[in-house]
Amino acid sequence: MEIQKKIKELISENDVCLFMKGTPEQPQCGFSMAVSNVLKHLNVNFKGINVLEDENLRQGIKDFSDWPTIPQLYVKKEFLGGCDIVKELFEKGELKKLLEEKKII
Repeated sequence: MEIQKKIKELISENDVCLFMKGTPEQPQCGFSMAVSNVLKHLNVNFKGINVLEDENLRQGIKDFSDWPTIPQLYVKKEFLGGCDIVKELFEKGELKKLLEEKKII
């Protein structure tokens, strides 16, 4: 349960939290890169958490969200989704609107 506590802290301490493979500067998979690039494009200040550094974290975030894949994006403690959902929200203009409503951008 220690990893669940750590995940809750990370999500609570960061308005925008991206659990990803690699880092925002060096993504280790295309899906993580895509979400990271969307956030950078919108000039979002976000915390990238590299799940490859900790197998417990990698599995823990999947259990926490009940979502099977990485990356996972959280905004103001709310799970938004993975790569496909984030890209779709971005393309429809809904991601920018959501981030503006939550006073992120």
